[in-house]
Amino acid sequence: MNTPHAPCRKPSGADLTGVGSETATRAVQVCIVTGLSGAGKSTALQVFEDLRYFTVDGLPASLAPEMAGMMERSSMSHFRGIALGMDMRQSNFLDEINDALSVMAARGIRPLLLFLEAEAQVLMRRYATTRRPHPLEREGMGLEAALAAERNRLRVLREMADLVIDTSRFSIHDLRRSIQKRWSGNKENLRAIRVNVISFGFKYGVPREADMVFDLRFLSNPYFVEDLRPLCGKDKAVSDYVFASASAVEFRKKLLDLLLFILPLMEAEGRYRVTIAVGCTGGRHRSVAMAEELAQALRQADYPASLEHRHLELG
Repeated sequence: MNTPHAPCRKPSGADLTGVGSETATRAVQVCIVTGLSGAGKSTALQVFEDLRYFTVDGLPASLAPEMAGMMERSSMSHFRGIALGMDMRQSNFLDEINDALSVMAARGIRPLLLFLEAEAQVLMRRYATTRRPHPLEREGMGLEAALAAERNRLRVLREMADLVIDTSRFSIHDLRRSIQKRWSGNKENLRAIRVNVISFGFKYGVPREADMVFDLRFLSNPYFVEDLRPLCGKDKAVSDYVFASASAVEFRKKLLDLLLFILPLMEAEGRYRVTIAVGCTGGRHRSVAMAEELAQALRQADYPASLEHRHLELG
């Protein structure tokens, strides 16, 4: 087979500065996610994870400088940054987080502090739904008293926050959109929504996870060309054959136009993943060639696009 195609101390704005110059290999984006228990911290961390942040929940504040320093390693370079979830489960939380912020500041690390809150009645309703105890109930308080005490204790931390989000009227999707809007951009200009492109063969079945399925069996089949039969759509000879067809070229253009129109709309609604499947009879020639083209074009348009040839070895 031939070679395949190459296919939290107040920073200004949303610019998160990096690590100390004596050890830094790259700028490290650090976000500390905290706030009132039940306000959405776990959901927020899931959004950061989808945005390609390394996330840790329930972290003792004293370990924050160590975790931020870990991001300097070259093995962590595929992450945009690190998001650390912290809350009142740690008894000396406020002292620890102040100490941690001081240590990071001395190293040139300036985290962005995200504080989540919600109205007391909303938090009580959420706790009634989940039936989980509030961290301060272990001190002998009832839920209402625990919520009031936590709000009072975290008042100083809230005043330090770079961004405060009240999730009282938020759905999960609203919170996702709010965080994506603030944190999805970086120097690479990658979009928040991820696109999975799959080639497949209809005779083996349509991928069940596909959000959109496109049938390429209307294109001329390289399988019936003796010299091309043993090759696949990743080979230049097969790709050239497929796209020698005006129909293939026009289909590629129209499909890309559709995707580049619809993906920003999906992203704006908080969608973080979409799977596009293109199929031919055996999943070896036409669908593979088209999937390679689509993935490359989407990456050029700054979308994180993964590529899978589901039935390449079967077709």
